Order: sequence, then C-alpha cells, then structure tokens
Amino acid sequence: MKAFTALTATELRLLFRDPASLFFMMAFPLMLLVLKNGDGGAVPGYIAMIAAIGGMGALPGIVASYRERKVLKRLAATPISPVLLLGAQLMAQIVAGLAGSLLLVVAAITVFGADAPGNVLMLAAAFLLCSTMVCSLGFVIAAIVRNTRGANLIGMLVMFPMIFLAGAAVPRKALPDSMRRIGDYLPLTPAVEALGKAWSGTVAVFPLLILAGIIVAATAFAAALFRWE
Repeated sequence: MKAFTALTATELRLLFRDPASLFFMMAFPLMLLVLKNGDGGAVPGYIAMIAAIGGMGALPGIVASYRERKVLKRLAATPISPVLLLGAQLMAQIVAGLAGSLLLVVAAITVFGADAPGNVLMLAAAFLLCSTMVCSLGFVIAAIVRNTRGANLIGMLVMFPMIFLAGAAVPRKALPDSMRRIGDYLPLTPAVEALGKAWSGTVAVFPLLILAGIIVAATAFAAALFRWE
C-alpha cells in the first residue's frame, strides 16, 4: 500500500507538471462554462469531458511511453509490479479529474449561482464509474497502439468526437438526428446521462450498470492484449 501511494503521488506530480493536462482538465472547462453564461445544466457534461480528456486523451500516451522507455519491463524484475504502476496511473487520473471537476462545480455554484447537485452520492458514484470507464478505454488504446506518438494520436482521435457526440461538450439535442443516433452507441453517453441525472437529483441505475459493464469488458480486453514491452 505504501508503494502504491508513493507511485500515485509521483504520477500526480508528473500529471500536474504537464501544461496541456492542466489546461484541458482545469482551465478549458471553466472557459466553456463562461461561454455558456454559467449554465449549471452543462456542468455534468463538462465533468464527463474532464474525465475523458484524462482517461482517453492523456493516459494512452503515458502508458505507451512507459512501455517504449522499458519502464514496465524493468519494473517486472523488481518487487514493484508493473500492474502497480498502471493502477497508480489510473488513480492519478481519477484524482486529477476530481480536482478539475470540483473546481468546475465550485465555480458554477459560487460565481454563476448554479444550483447545487441534487444527489451528491449518486454524482460521486457516476463520476467514479465514468473516470474508471474512460481509463479502461485508455488502457485498451495503449494495449493496441504500442508507441507513444501513435497512442496519443489515437487517443485524441477517439476522445474528441466522442465528447461532442455523447453530449459532453454540447447538448445532444442540439445535434442532427444522424449524429444523435451515433451518440446512442458511444460509451461516454451513459456517463453523461448518469452525471446529468445525479446532478438533477434523480437516481439512474441503468446508465451506471452500462458503465460497469464497459469497465469489465474493456479491462478484460486490455489485459488480453497488453504487453509489457
């Protein structure tokens, strides 16, 4: 546990030293909130977007870089398992996403006068499942694409269309019917729905179950394909 905590703290420090991660997970959602005139209804989608930026935009490249630089291979010969490092990266992404989300929520409520979340516990559960789900997809990308540049590129190519089509960046009702139908099948869509329902105070179990199923399937797929070198 001590080694895992130390690894997580190190991963967090590295993450927060990256200007791109800080901008897109902290400043960018706040900028969108300002452009939306502090619309509290947009906050759940932006929370999903923050999680997706970390889990699919950043994580695949980080994990691929560890493989490319033989970090995972060297750890396999030490008492610190490579799995521990990947778990620490997962935890770091969740904590960073939580920091960005809390900053967004506090700004929406205190600066723009948005209503507070209607169901905080459900919102927390939805956030945790959303963050874990996008990270599991990030691990799948890192398992398939072995080099850093390719993993970064594929992660971005997957993440950016998804945050728009799933309703994270813009409401799905503003999209054409054909785009909405595509969004129906994207894994981020139930995350946005679960976060939105929790924000409004509604208990939505089905989207959470879908997220849990995606986590199990993506984790199993990534584990089957993943190679340490």
